[in-house]
Amino acid sequence: MDAERIVLARECLEAAHTGSLNFPAIIGRLVNAGFEGYLVDYRCGTQSYYLPDGDSITLPLPHAASTISPAFDAAAVERLIRWAQADGPDYSYPAFCDRVMAAGCAGYLVTFLGRRVVYYGRTGDMHVEHFPG
Repeated sequence: MDAERIVLARECLEAAHTGSLNFPAIIGRLVNAGFEGYLVDYRCGTQSYYLPDGDSITLPLPHAASTISPAFDAAAVERLIRWAQADGPDYSYPAFCDRVMAAGCAGYLVTFLGRRVVYYGRTGDMHVEHFPG
């Protein structure tokens, strides 16, 4: 992966955790740079970014992982997604990460091609969230 895309991936990861860019802005930057998606793996504490040619980069998450509940609570995950989408003054991405792991989310896949995010638990249970219109 070229150095420019690596820098962009790192900037987007940091921006999510500091709150300096919201999800739509991060998605826009990544799509414009040619990425087709990324994977957040809470168990490994990593985030991997993918290009269409198969090239990828995996970066460590800047936020320490919390305990992942063994049971996946799809309703709780969906409520947390709505909280994130509302982007209110009480929202932060690190808090979202902690709470979604407590709801049993082991990670999630963001696919720009499929315009969705697939949140999954340790047992393979999942919640699919389509990008808003």
